[in-house]
Amino acid sequence: MDLELGPFEIAGLKIGHAEDAGALTGCTALVCEAGARAAVDVRGGAPGTREASALDPLNLVPAIHALLLTGGSAFGLDAAGGVMAALEERGVGFPTPAGVVPIVPAAVIYDLRLGDARRRPDAAMGRAAVEGAHPSGGREGNAGAGTGATVGKVFGIEGAVKGGIGMASCRLHGSGARVGALAVVNAFGDVLDPATARIAAGARRLDGSGYADTVAVLTGLAPPREPWPTAENTTLVAVVTDAPLSKAGLGRVARMAHDGIARAVRPAHTMFDGDVVYALSPAEGPAPDDAASNLVAIAGAEVAAAAILRGVRMARAAGGVPAAADLDGAGRAR
Repeated sequence: MDLELGPFEIAGLKIGHAEDAGALTGCTALVCEAGARAAVDVRGGAPGTREASALDPLNLVPAIHALLLTGGSAFGLDAAGGVMAALEERGVGFPTPAGVVPIVPAAVIYDLRLGDARRRPDAAMGRAAVEGAHPSGGREGNAGAGTGATVGKVFGIEGAVKGGIGMASCRLHGSGARVGALAVVNAFGDVLDPATARIAAGARRLDGSGYADTVAVLTGLAPPREPWPTAENTTLVAVVTDAPLSKAGLGRVARMAHDGIARAVRPAHTMFDGDVVYALSPAEGPAPDDAASNLVAIAGAEVAAAAILRGVRMARAAGGVPAAADLDGAGRAR
């Protein structure tokens, strides 16, 4: 399994971004017009989601038609209406006697402290994300839902580093299945490089002396500079595969992909993070056996961690918050 960093292509999937550069917010739509089986696993203590129960394998709806990841906190869920309207106009959705109903789960990040909190993703922005969707997904960093993302907020936004969108994928040896991940990185904690366990982007000491190590600050191993706030945060991950897994199999992928968040974000799954992982498969065909499904889930965790790391590495400074690219390895300004 060789990791490939950057945008990926999976048959049946298109990715589109739309943003308000002035307000520093945006949304990202993963569009599957022919439908995709999907599952979700929520681990964070402060999630904001829509249509999550539809993904339960015991429930009726067999597939989704798009997944929306958005800024704007709970206000940003309004953008899902625009995604639905755009798909309905194309005749895409769950068939009912009165017409199709597009199934569009959604999850939010809290980005209201950067930019203009009064301007949030709305239906027009959701529609724009669908209309701009294409197979490769295109942009990373300050794109779509990553436009206003930040990480390392134990000292508040003043000590944060810019987050963003990252993507990574791999192809499994043997089956040839493709597994990709898109991450929106807006964590309370620090983002680590899993290969070295070193902070790649995280909370900066307010005296400019570098990264503070959020866990050390919280556990008393390092002196805090000020009381830490209960800032709102979230890491969102969508794992997509062309292996034709069932909804139950995708549930295992979503669950195990949270291991990728835990490897790359420290601390992860806090009461102040709304961490959510989705797993999608737009592929048709017989579901692979348990061993093959397990390999997809293992790969899902790997590409999730790689996408999170890439999200902060591709980000650029915005709203007065520096990016990792502006700092040296210790978190000091270059």
